[in-house]
Amino acid sequence: MWGVTPVGSGASRPSLGFILPATTQGELTAEDGSTWSTTGTAAEVAELCRRAEATGADSLWVVDHLYWPHPIAEAFTTLSVAAATTTRPLLGTCVLQLPLRPSSVVAKQATALQHLSDGRFVLGMGVGIHEHEYVRAGVDYGRRGQLMDEGVAGLRRAWAGPDEGGADYVQEPASAPVPLWFGGASPAARRRAAALGDGWVPLFLAPDEYGTALAALRRETAEAGRDPEAVQAGVVVFACVGDDDQAPVRGAQWLSELYGLPTKAFHRHLVAGPADACAAQLHRFTQAGARHVIVMVAGPGALAHFTALRAAFSATTSTTSTTGAVPVGVT
Repeated sequence: MWGVTPVGSGASRPSLGFILPATTQGELTAEDGSTWSTTGTAAEVAELCRRAEATGADSLWVVDHLYWPHPIAEAFTTLSVAAATTTRPLLGTCVLQLPLRPSSVVAKQATALQHLSDGRFVLGMGVGIHEHEYVRAGVDYGRRGQLMDEGVAGLRRAWAGPDEGGADYVQEPASAPVPLWFGGASPAARRRAAALGDGWVPLFLAPDEYGTALAALRRETAEAGRDPEAVQAGVVVFACVGDDDQAPVRGAQWLSELYGLPTKAFHRHLVAGPADACAAQLHRFTQAGARHVIVMVAGPGALAHFTALRAAFSATTSTTSTTGAVPVGVT
């Protein structure tokens, strides 16, 4: 399944991943005071990736939107820079909206990234929840689930070799099979991961909900005739690190501006507060079974937040009490 063994897969400790700041909301402040994001130049993106690797991030991820209210990076382009400038972290899309793209094109791009990264690439996919983006792309939002399934089948065909009658027309095979991880917390998304996926990375789940959903995933994977442990257990968590009681407010406001949703939509799904308290909250997901915790920083200066969180997460055992954590984000 893997070109390289991912940290946290069968390892004694869970992995902690970092979603690269993909919009001008998630800037990285340079020494000269300028701000960067993955909408910047190749040199700036490369520096961001190098700094992220230096924090000890086990994986680096890029979000995906064809159309968005804010400037946003293109996922495969950004990851090609990450592949060229890092050597250790797993690299992935979190998540690519496959229904908005021709599957044969995505298969070719994924294969190229698997070569460039020396087997470190993961193709994370989802259907998305933003209808206006589908409208702008000219794709039927109501058929997004069906289009996803058709797209996955198209990926498999592209990687399998020539179709009947096309003997000389093939795509170069990947140096290692490209793992398919599926996002989404809905039952349909979970069942898709159980039947077709190598990993599952839902968003908008609290630890107690995650544990219940993961148990359902294991059961559904077995019902699909697969090893119940065949699907890597991941989760995406919003986090805002801060030593004052305003961290939950700042984080929720930042997410509200990014997604165009009211702040109350994020109150249960935002880990906020001092780094050690946030790390303890993240460990609640690992206690619930997550082996890959992927952090999206809800605020500017994303790398500074993650650097503090990485250190605290490494120092915090899975049995750490959450006493002292800001009571927002998980229940």
